[in-house]
Amino acid sequence: MARVSNARKRQGAKPAAAATPSSAADPAHNNTTSSSAKQAAGSGDRPVRVYADGIFDLFHFGHARALEQAKKLFPNTYLLVGCCNDELTKRYKGKTVMTQEERYESLRHCKWVDEVIPDAPWVLTQEFIDIHQIDYVAHDALPYADTSGAANDVYDFVKKIGKFKETKRTDGVSTSDLIMRILKDYNQYVMRNLARGYSRKDLGVSYVKEKQLQVNMKINKLRETVKAHQEKLQTVAKTAGLNHDEWLANADRWVAGFLEKFEQHCHNMVICFSKNVVLPKLAKWNFKLVRLDRRQVNTCNNWGKFAGFQLKQISF
Repeated sequence: MARVSNARKRQGAKPAAAATPSSAADPAHNNTTSSSAKQAAGSGDRPVRVYADGIFDLFHFGHARALEQAKKLFPNTYLLVGCCNDELTKRYKGKTVMTQEERYESLRHCKWVDEVIPDAPWVLTQEFIDIHQIDYVAHDALPYADTSGAANDVYDFVKKIGKFKETKRTDGVSTSDLIMRILKDYNQYVMRNLARGYSRKDLGVSYVKEKQLQVNMKINKLRETVKAHQEKLQTVAKTAGLNHDEWLANADRWVAGFLEKFEQHCHNMVICFSKNVVLPKLAKWNFKLVRLDRRQVNTCNNWGKFAGFQLKQISF
């Protein structure tokens, strides 16, 4: 996070000037310094108050690890975490995915955090440090430029007064990386949410885009079905321990069985068509069969067996 000002630098000069040789020679001052050092080491009754700040949008394990490092800087640490509100963040960094309340609540559920400071300032001041009795500020050592352009390192003020403690970043994960993953697979996430009942208005897509995604979704589903059947056949073949020739022989048998079933269903379809379409049409047109000899009746009955009936009378 980028935040520091010239005023902050001017304030930072005061604590440094306080350490004069005369004060160092004062025994009372030495006792106070020794006591402060003991507290700073976390060995006194008062825990060391460490402050860490950030935006913490889409709170992830990279954030959690940074806070863990801050918490474990001393044996007895009280970790305060400052989180900037939506207005400041949008002004200096950009729009967030999560609202400020969601970001605050995410931090409260992190086990390393002792206290969350909402509406944290973008630029740390000596007054803020004094109010919250902050002993150290923990952050990674990368230089963060001030948004005003007044400084190249936002934590320069804290470093100069000796209150900065470095933490290490976690490679491979950041809020920007997570957002880029979503944008990269945008269509898949939109299709998933459409299938879950979200409307195109909820997702901010046009009517044409919605229909295009729905078609793609059906095509992908068909591909997955075909792939699943292929994998199933391969699994069956491996389980049965069939070699290539046996597999081909069984495949022919399965194809023959499929054709037999297909022929049977076609036969049933012809019967249904004959009973429900052909015969009613003949009756409607008043066709009559008169005086059929035995050979003609047998011929009609042969056709009738195929169509699912047998002539017993020679007229309709």
